[in-house]
This record gives sequence, structure tokens and C-alpha cells, in this order.
Amino acid sequence: MGIVLVMKIGAGEHVLSDSLNRPAKKLRISVIDKCNFRCNFCMPQDPTWIPDDEILTFEEISRIAGIFVSLGINKIRLSGGEPLMRKGIEKLVSILSNLPGIDLLSMTTNGILLGAKASILRANGLNGVTVSLHSLKQERFEDITGTKIPLNEILKGIQVAKNVGLDVKINTVAIKNCNEDEILDFTNLAYEGGSTVRFIEYMPFDGKKLWGMEKVFSGNDIIAMIRKEHSIVENVREHGSTAQLYSFTNGSKGKIGIITSMTKPFCGDCDRVRLKADGKLVPCLFSSDEYDLKPLLRNGASNREINAFIKDSYFRKSPGVEVKLKNQYDIHHIRPMYTIGG
Repeated sequence: MGIVLVMKIGAGEHVLSDSLNRPAKKLRISVIDKCNFRCNFCMPQDPTWIPDDEILTFEEISRIAGIFVSLGINKIRLSGGEPLMRKGIEKLVSILSNLPGIDLLSMTTNGILLGAKASILRANGLNGVTVSLHSLKQERFEDITGTKIPLNEILKGIQVAKNVGLDVKINTVAIKNCNEDEILDFTNLAYEGGSTVRFIEYMPFDGKKLWGMEKVFSGNDIIAMIRKEHSIVENVREHGSTAQLYSFTNGSKGKIGIITSMTKPFCGDCDRVRLKADGKLVPCLFSSDEYDLKPLLRNGASNREINAFIKDSYFRKSPGVEVKLKNQYDIHHIRPMYTIGG
């Protein structure tokens, strides 16, 4: 594999910006669209997978990542599908963790392969994992994921990840009439285990088109429910963060995060850009706009040409879901989440 040369820019200097002057600092890379779960609010009944030869190679991913770093990106998150299904993923982790200028390399996973992979991922430079877990009840977990996998295997993987020194977060999509009765159970998991559990409002990225605003359990309702049992205090929100964090006031190191994508969007300081597994650049999760990098990669384009393409594409970034909601834009038919990653 060729060496990727990156010019490290000065601290705080960002040269990748959109038309609203929002700089990009975080890159989310989907390494595969396939998944070993069939979550009912993510996957369609019969998903169409990207052909293997259309998936970016590790060399192509690292080349693009290096160019993004030269433009001011300093945090990378790997996603899928399920990223741990990508053969040799630990090799890509090693490559990306050694890019000069990367301050944080993390991964989103469903956790079923985490126990077996956590140690080598940590040794190769991964800093943290976010585990998607939407129920702590075995039967409901099976209903949501479409699997017969023992829930305890996920919990064991989370513990292994903690033991090897990975920073572990848990993401839970809160859905009315589905799992809102488990919010306090997940809160206790954070409180007793010293973890960060983040509740996400249900978003319209489901492959089966089940989403509707009537199914959104709001961040305000989540906090109200938690405060019936726990004393929590709001933290200062980090610029560009998707989550508003809360700390327990009685000594627990755990934290609660609330991601209000639908009721209180945070598009105004969004600093994220996404790369799909097939090389398409997605500046905004809630927009259908995509910009294909793969022809440039596979037809001899220079780094300078790819750099210019990325800058032009990101400049066109949509204002975000907040504007779409205000204008009553139909957001029911956005791409399924498995095609883009978290």
C-alpha cells in the first residue's frame, strides 16, 4: 500500500467549509453496507447490497481520509452496515490511526463481534466504540434486530471493550410504543456502569418506512422520565456535538446524552461529512445529495483534483433537517441508515 502524505495544518485551522460557514471537523466513513442484524427501523425487508467491486478498498479509503485531514478533519468514525463484518478492518484502523492530524478514531457497531475484536482494535489505534443497543429485554431485542442472538453476548462485548481501554458509549433509539418503557433501565445501566448512554429521537432513515412524528419520543419527555428517578444536571454542550450531555449529581461517572434530531435539531453548527462505502460523499444526512468520488479515484485523478472536488461538494451542503421541517418538506423517503452509516 502506498504511503499517504498529509500536510498537517495549524491547530484550529479549517479550510473545508460550506456556504453557511460551517467547517467540517468530523468524517464518518461507512466501510461496508452489509449487516448481520436486520433492525426493523433500519433495514428494508430485502436489502440491495453494493457489489463487492464497488466498495472502496482500504487504500482508497486511506487516500480520501488523508485528503480530508489536510482540509481540517481531525476526527474519524467508522461505520457500516456493521463495520466489524469488513474483512481485515483492524488493518484499516491501524492505517487511519497513524494519519498525522487525527485526534480521535472511533467506530459504531452493533456489538456482536466486539468481544472478539476489541483487543486488536485497541492495539491498532482505535480510541472508542459506540454500540447501538435498543432493548435490554431478550424477546424485544430479537424482535428489533431480527436475530436470535443472546443479548448477553452484546453486553459481554461491551465489557471486553471497556476492559481493553476503549471509550464505550451506548446509543439507543427511543420509539413510542416500542421501547420507551426501558429508558430508566438504560439510565441505570449508565449510572451503575459509569458509561455514557445516549438516547436518540427516532429519525426517518428506516428501510421499511415505519417512521412518523407520532412515533418520536422527544428528548424533553426522556429527560422528564429520567428525572423522576435520578438527579441529573445539564452539561455545557460541545460545539458541533450531536448530543446534549447530562451528569448524575450523586457521584456516578456515567452520563446521559440526548440527541434531539427531530424536535430540536442542531444543524446550525453541524461539522460532519460522510463517505459511503461505494465512495459517494454525503455532506448532509437529511439531504439526498451525493457526490461520487470513486470515478476520480479509479481514473487517475490527482490529490489536488480530489481535494477540489471535495471542497466544492461540501460547499453545497444542505442547511439541514431544521429548514426541511419548517418548510414541511417530505422527509419520509430519505435513504435507509444502513446505506450510509451512523
